[in-house]
Amino acid sequence: MKISVNTEIALTYLTSRKKQTVVASLGVMFGISMFIFMQSLMKGTNDYFEKMSFTNTPHIKLYNENKVADNHMLQSFFKDESEKILTNHKQLSQSQGLTNPFGIVGQIRRLAEVSAVTPQVTGNVIYTSGSVELPGNVAGVEIEQEDKMFDVKGNMISGNLLDLNRIHNSILIGKGIADKLSLHVGDNITVRSGSGNLLIMRIVGIFATTIKQVDETKSYANIAQVQGLLGKDRSYVTEIKVNLINYNNAPAVARQIETITGYKAEDWVKANEQLKAGFKVRAVILNSVIGVILLVAGFGIYNILNMTIYEKIKEIAILKAQGFSGGAVTSIFLQQAVYIGIMGGVVGIIFGFTLTFLVSKIYIGAGTLKYLPMSFYIPHYLQALSFGVITTIAAGYFPARKASKVDPVTIIRG
Repeated sequence: MKISVNTEIALTYLTSRKKQTVVASLGVMFGISMFIFMQSLMKGTNDYFEKMSFTNTPHIKLYNENKVADNHMLQSFFKDESEKILTNHKQLSQSQGLTNPFGIVGQIRRLAEVSAVTPQVTGNVIYTSGSVELPGNVAGVEIEQEDKMFDVKGNMISGNLLDLNRIHNSILIGKGIADKLSLHVGDNITVRSGSGNLLIMRIVGIFATTIKQVDETKSYANIAQVQGLLGKDRSYVTEIKVNLINYNNAPAVARQIETITGYKAEDWVKANEQLKAGFKVRAVILNSVIGVILLVAGFGIYNILNMTIYEKIKEIAILKAQGFSGGAVTSIFLQQAVYIGIMGGVVGIIFGFTLTFLVSKIYIGAGTLKYLPMSFYIPHYLQALSFGVITTIAAGYFPARKASKVDPVTIIRG
């Protein structure tokens, strides 16, 4: 394929100063590889911590929010602003249960974005084994749906979670409870609710989430058993948990569910505001570091092209004297910048992928985290190459513009 004269000259300038070309390409390569590595690390850790936040937190939780008495009804009768109304704001006495919970579950299941829905009954209890007592909370669940939402099976260290439906008065307990009360699968444990009701329950499984507060307090039981333990009927449900196909849509779907049901729907973003704030701060820091790296690489390209123009000033003057326009000269030096960007970008992508892959094999072995979480997200590689080429074009523009304004008569006479 025949190439243009401008391209041929640009390639000649690049190959005539191989060392400078390699140095400029290495600057771009380093910037791009660090961009890929840092973005992979950031997305990998963010994805991991988001996944960990869903260990016990649903994408959306529907519950009956405690309300405070106010004076809005009195104000509707007393229109005169001179009338002073004294009120004592207190929590309204109301049930924690939801009205028609299983009808609400059916409504929510019909939403296209929903992947799983499960009702739950929660209550504070005292676990007893022998003379040792331990405070905690029990969750009455439909265990198949609970497992679908939170991978309870993946956290099991002994026993079978499906026995919760097969064995009467059975319970799954956290590892912390089992350790503190010296219990094993097959043992009995006494569970007493705040109302004084108690059940002697058979332990059919022990789970470990590696979250100490959860493992030392939480247990699972059949929803009907917990309703009985709390002295409630079969329609009593304290909350409904919802998971979505795309958890990023949780805020919008939560508002939709609130409109449908009239109950408070808390999405995972609102429940984990500190976590999301941490993600944003980390993103700003990492992107600032990456920006500085690419800026330094850009200055390197600028200096190299500037030196090339200074050394080739007479050749540029001859080119212009032979009829090359200012635009043609600009094209020659911009092409050099683009070639440096492409060479550095391709090598940077390879090096960035290799570095990311090697780091992903670093063993951590802390809790559920076995290896350093890294992401191999294809858009990061495309963004890195685009940023690298754009940076080099920006760095090459000013030297190229300077070259296009060379006055051949002044240079040749000098």
